[in-house]
Amino acid sequence: MPWPPPSDWPFRDESQQVYCSPHRWHVYSAGEGQTLLLLHGAGSSLHTFGNLIPILNQHYRVVAVDLPGQGFTQLGARHRCGLASVAADLMSLCQQQEWEPTALIGHSAGAALALEMSRAIEPTPKVVGINPALSNFRGIAGVLFPAIAKFLALTPGVTRFVAHSGNRTDRVASLLERTGSRLDAKSVGFYRQLFSSREHIDGTLLMMSQWPAGGLNTMWSTLATPTLFLAGKRDRTVPNTVAHMAAEKMPAATVIEMADLGHLAHEENAASVADHILAFLLDTTSPKLMALSAT
Repeated sequence: MPWPPPSDWPFRDESQQVYCSPHRWHVYSAGEGQTLLLLHGAGSSLHTFGNLIPILNQHYRVVAVDLPGQGFTQLGARHRCGLASVAADLMSLCQQQEWEPTALIGHSAGAALALEMSRAIEPTPKVVGINPALSNFRGIAGVLFPAIAKFLALTPGVTRFVAHSGNRTDRVASLLERTGSRLDAKSVGFYRQLFSSREHIDGTLLMMSQWPAGGLNTMWSTLATPTLFLAGKRDRTVPNTVAHMAAEKMPAATVIEMADLGHLAHEENAASVADHILAFLLDTTSPKLMALSAT
């Protein structure tokens, strides 16, 4: 998507473009104190944290970025959209900007990126995964989906067709409803702008096509990173079982289920999500020992 963002785009005035090889990143940074790094999921942008950031800003310095090829981050290398590559490029960006995050907060695929990055950060940051996408598709879909995404990403004209379809508000609203979340018209409008961008669609398809084919919820089984998974009970995109299975394998992870919230829980009820995040960040005990109750 062309720079700068539209005048009504969340955090436009606090955002900037930052070049860190190989991408030209869209970066938001504001607030004081320890640094939190926020990572959105596939097909979204940092706008998704529009209601959450102001709450976190009261306690922390918050940094958020658009992932390569998505939102307003300009893709610099088409082969660097997979989990390991994006995590490595984000680490380079953190080092260049001298960000030292004490916590990584990721939504959906952003949670997988947060866990992957946590391996390389010292001291080890805490991780919060909101409806974490840590599992591959089951059965034949697990084989076909990456291949289909790769085919679409490499086929001329496909992104133009998808972007044209994404310009229809009714189709975008229907797609978002399938996530189990209920968003207002303004939020739907932001996604309509994203889904009508050929560059954004292309970047999203590239990310999907290069994502690991294996079960991600086993990749961090020995990772001792203190981790909190927030799982919306209405999530129709990532089953709650994904967070629970991952937490069972990880030595320092726990799950809180959030009633009546879907995949975009942080957009539906930012206050509730923020309460859980802040309580977790302030707690110094092991997550396995934390007496956290579901809401």
